[in-house]
Formats: sequence, C-alpha cells, structure tokens
Amino acid sequence: MDTFSFENLNAYKESKSLVVEVYRLIAKFPQSERFALSAQLQRAIVSVPSNIAEGSGRVSYKEKIHFLEIAYGSLMESFCQLEIACELNYISAEELAKIKEKLLAVSRLINGLSQSFQRKLNP
Repeated sequence: MDTFSFENLNAYKESKSLVVEVYRLIAKFPQSERFALSAQLQRAIVSVPSNIAEGSGRVSYKEKIHFLEIAYGSLMESFCQLEIACELNYISAEELAKIKEKLLAVSRLINGLSQSFQRKLNP
C-alpha cells in the first residue's frame, strides 16, 4: 500500500493519537464552551499533526523545520488551554497530568525530528 512519507514519522503518529485523546477530553467540556475554549483547543491540537504532515511535503530542510516549529507552538498552545480547562474544572488535575505526559513525549519527537533536519541543513 502506498503511503506518504509523514505517515511513517513517530512524531506524526503520536501527535495524531494525541488529537484523539484531547478530543475525548473536550467532550467533557460544558456546552457553553462549544464555540470558545473547545473550538480553540481543537484548532490548536489538530494543527500539530497537520503541520508535521505539511512540512514533510516541503522540499527544503529549512521549510520542514519551520513547519515543525509551528507544530511545536501549537502543542504549547494546546497545553496552555488544557491548563485553563483544568483551572475551570472542565478536566481533572489527574487528566491534565496524564495528557501532559503525552504532550511532552510529542514535543520530544518534534524536537528530535527538527534537530535531525538541522544537522542535514548544517552538516
């Protein structure tokens, strides 16, 4: 079966899995947050694997790194929003701690991939 190059990247696979987990948490938010924090968090977390995928389609390593930087920024934005959700009691501290572990794991994968491209860019 044919695949796109990004489909084999652990950073992509793990970030896509993270999207599903965050969406499950968002489902617990009150209906009043549907167009506010929920929508913002959905856009931010979906941006992570989306930018990894988009960057993989770029020719230059500089562009690939740029899209990984955007993905990383979206990951940080997502964590901020999850902290806010916890402070508003939409999710528990335990749920936040569990998802934070996964956010940290994805951040390490993104950073590792970015460093790999940096080494190719500046041998």
